Amino acid sequence: MRRIALSCVLAFMLSSCSALGGSSESSQSSSGGLEQTKVTVGTLPIVDTVPLAIAQEKGYFKQEGLEVEVKSLPGGAAAVPGLANGELQFAFGNYVSFFTAQAKGVLDIKLVADAYQATQGMFLIMTGKGSEVGKPLGLAGKKIAINTKSNIVELTARSSLEAAGVDPKTVTFTEIPFPDMQAALERNNVDAAFMVEPYITQSERSAGMVPVLDAATGATQDVPIAAWATSAKFAQASPKTTAAFQRAIVKGQRDAADRRLVEQTVPTYAKVDKDTASLMNLGSWPTSLSAVRMQRVIDLMKKYGVLDKPIDPAAMIFAGPAPF
Repeated sequence: MRRIALSCVLAFMLSSCSALGGSSESSQSSSGGLEQTKVTVGTLPIVDTVPLAIAQEKGYFKQEGLEVEVKSLPGGAAAVPGLANGELQFAFGNYVSFFTAQAKGVLDIKLVADAYQATQGMFLIMTGKGSEVGKPLGLAGKKIAINTKSNIVELTARSSLEAAGVDPKTVTFTEIPFPDMQAALERNNVDAAFMVEPYITQSERSAGMVPVLDAATGATQDVPIAAWATSAKFAQASPKTTAAFQRAIVKGQRDAADRRLVEQTVPTYAKVDKDTASLMNLGSWPTSLSAVRMQRVIDLMKKYGVLDKPIDPAAMIFAGPAPF
C-alpha cells in the first residue's frame, strides 16, 4: 500500500496559539459570546473533508457553541459564490479557486485552516482495464476527466504530465464529478481520469482500473490541496464565531491523524464500504497554515497562466480576535 508522508509547517499551533484563543482541549467561547451560533458549511463528501465529520461526531462544534449545517458542493470552486453571497459562512475549497477569486477581486477571502495535503499515491490519473494507455507518454493527445477546470487538480495534472514528457497542451481536460469518473471510463467517454480517494480504491477493486501517472510527485509532492475558508466580510463581522469554527475544525484535523478513526468515519460520511476504507491511500490533514507552503500553489498558478497578478497568502490567513 502506498503510504503518505505527513508534513506541515507552523503558522498557528493547535496546542498553544493566541490565534486559536488558548488551549486546544477546552472551548474558549460559549453561545452567548458568539456573534452567530448557526453556520452553514460547504463541503464535498470525500476523504479530504473527513475532519468536518469527525468534529461533528465528537461534538467539537457544539462545545464551541456552534450549530453546523452541512451543504454538499459539486467542487471546491463552488465554495466561492456561496461564501460571496452569504449562503455559506465557511467552506472547503481548493487553494487555486480561492487564490483566483482573491486575485480577481471576486471575493476577499480569509483562510481559517489548512484542510488537506497531497503526497504520493493519492492523486492519480487512472485508465480503464485493458486500456491502450499503459504509460504516462500514452496520455498525449488523450481526453482526461477532472472534476473542475483551473483548479489544483488540473494544475498538478499539467505539472506531472510535463514532468513525464507529455505536452499538457495536447491533452483535453473534461469536467466530470469525481463520483462519475469510473462510469465515464467504462463507457469510453474519456481515456483517463484524475481520481482521488475513495474513488481510486473503489475503481481498482470493482473495475480493475489502473494508475498511469501519480500527479503528486516531483514538483508537486506534498503540495497543499485545499483549505477551510470564510469571507473577510464574515470574519470581520463575526471574529469570535470564526475563531470558534477554527478551533473546532483544527481539532478534527488533529484527530484525523488516527487512521483508525478515519476508517470508522468515512463509510458513513463518504459512503465508502469498510474494506475500501481500509485500503485507501490517505493524504495528511495539517493543523497549521503556512504562507510558505501555499506559495508553491501560487507558483504553479503563475507557471500555467492561471494567475497574472501577485497575491500575499500570509495576508489571507485569519488570525482571530484577541483571547476572550
